Parts: sequence; structure tokens; C-alpha cells
Amino acid sequence: MKYTTIPNTDIKVSKICLGTMTFGEQNSEVEAHSQLNYAVEQGVNFIDTAEIYSVPGNKQTQGNSEKYIGSWLKDQKREDLIVATKVAGPLPYFNYIRENLGFSKEAIHEAIHKSLKRLQTDYVDLYQLHWPDRNMNFFGKRNFTHNFNEEWQDNIKEVIETLDNLVKEGKIRNYGVSNESSWGVMRHLNESSQNNLTRCKTIQNPYSLLNRLFEVNLAEVSMRENVGLLAYSPLGFGVLSGKYLNNSLPEKSRIKLYPQYNRYSSKEAIFLTEKYLELANKLNLSLAQLALAFVNQRPFLTSNIIGATTLEQLKENIESIHVELSEETLIEIDRIQELQPNPAP
Repeated sequence: MKYTTIPNTDIKVSKICLGTMTFGEQNSEVEAHSQLNYAVEQGVNFIDTAEIYSVPGNKQTQGNSEKYIGSWLKDQKREDLIVATKVAGPLPYFNYIRENLGFSKEAIHEAIHKSLKRLQTDYVDLYQLHWPDRNMNFFGKRNFTHNFNEEWQDNIKEVIETLDNLVKEGKIRNYGVSNESSWGVMRHLNESSQNNLTRCKTIQNPYSLLNRLFEVNLAEVSMRENVGLLAYSPLGFGVLSGKYLNNSLPEKSRIKLYPQYNRYSSKEAIFLTEKYLELANKLNLSLAQLALAFVNQRPFLTSNIIGATTLEQLKENIESIHVELSEETLIEIDRIQELQPNPAP
């Protein structure tokens, strides 16, 4: 395994992070524990979850991911593991999670209390704002359209003050953002700096061969301000494994079970996936390993969040850490991307 550190900390994390949104929906508790055990055996020490997981979100499975991690974590050496979770923002279709969705002081305190209880731990190493509580173009939206009737009041300072107090209380060690924009990250950093508050350390956003929007603005913020990317969906809901090519729809696959997850299934995305498969074949790599190795080598990456529903998939994904793409291959990847620069926002 290869390791980095969470920016502006001394916390060492594996460059492969185990994502757990399938725990409790596609994976049972026994399967979840098997994945966690295997990942740790391979040197993975970083685990990512959220109060909203399992995915797709629903009232019956909400919190299961944290519960399954918690029933495993209580028998582990806690200080050897880095656990990240997230607090949900105020999207109305997630109101089954808590009555007071959002980032008020009361909401965050309720959320972290419940997460710690499910995780069976006294603290989390990284606490993330799952998505902004203002209007913006997250979750597959390409263009920002301002809502002039938006009721959002700029509360970022107050949110950070709440998180700062949680750091002082020892309930969280650090905080990060997710599904955030350049404007949002800079506002967080500015408020922390001006008010001597805990600093945003990471940003968890989508990043893959099919979605390189992070490079447009956020990559510069990441490099100049030292905010590390936690890349999610590096295989584009499994599309970059190649298993959906030629109109295939394997039984028990994510898109077969949940056809609403079509973010990476446009004809443009499939076209690019076919081109990347041709390149992977030339390199004697699987498409998944090509896709993951590309993400692993980004200079702004802190950790690559991989998920799997089987141990076979997990093994292949983790082994991508040993794949080193040449400069010539990276140039060829850029050439392919130019054929369809933005297929899956």
C-alpha cells in the first residue's frame, strides 16, 4: 500500500480508501466485515461512510453502513484506523434522517452524536459536510443557475465554529467538505483564517476518467491551498469496469438494481469508456485498474475512495495501487479525453 497524509495534519492515510455506501443495501453485515478485514490486511487504513448510507437512501437502511462499521470497529485497534463520515445537508427528500436536517449547531450536534453511537467510537478522524446547504450544481448538474429567490443565509462561519468546538471536545479530529465548489472551499478557508478556526482539510468530490471537472478550478485550489481530494466514484458507478459495455446489464449490478443511477451511462460516456478499454488492452491492464491508477497518480489526490460488492472486485481495485502509468500513457489518456471532454458531470 502507498500512503499520504491528510493535508495540514500528521494523519497518515492509505491512498486507497474503502467506501462503504453499499453496506446494508447490496452488502450484508457479514460481507461488510469481510471487506473491512480484507482491506485492512492489504494495508488500507482509511474508511469512508456517511449518516445517509446505505445508498440508495431510504428510511429502512439509513445508518446501516455506520452500524456495520461500528460492529466491526469495536473489536479493532481504533488508533490504527482513520474513519471518516458525513453530515447530510438540507435536501428535502432526505428528511427521514433527522427532523432538523442542515448545518445548524443543533443539527450537527445531533448528527455527530448519532454517528458516533452507530460507529461505536468516541471520535471520528474526519467529519465532512456531505453537500452544501445552498443552491449549487452538485450531483450531476453541469451548469450553475443562480436562484434569485434563494433563502440561504451565508452561515459558513457559524458552521465552522460548530465544527471547531467539536474538535476541541475531541469528537472530531478534522473536517472536510464534499460536493463543493471552488467558491465554497475558498469561503471555508477564508473564514477559518480570519477567525482562527479549525481549517477545512479535504474535499470529497467525484473524479474519474469520465468526470474530470475537478481539474477546471478545484485542482488549483487544492494545490495552492493544500486541500486534498478524496475522489469518489472513480469507476463511475462501475461503468469504468467495462461490465456495462455492449448493452450488458449484469444481474445484481448497481445499474441493474437501481437504473436511476445513470450519471455515467450517457452515450458519450460509453463512447469514451470503449476508447479507454482499447488503451487498457494495449497495456495488458484491466479497464478498472487503468481507471483507478489514473486517479491514484493525480498530484492533488489524498485518497481514492473505492467501493465493491464482492471480494473479487475489492481485490482488483486495491491492487490498482501497484500500477504505475507512464507519461506516454497519461498523454494518451488526455488525447482520448479531448474526444469528449465532459461526458458525465
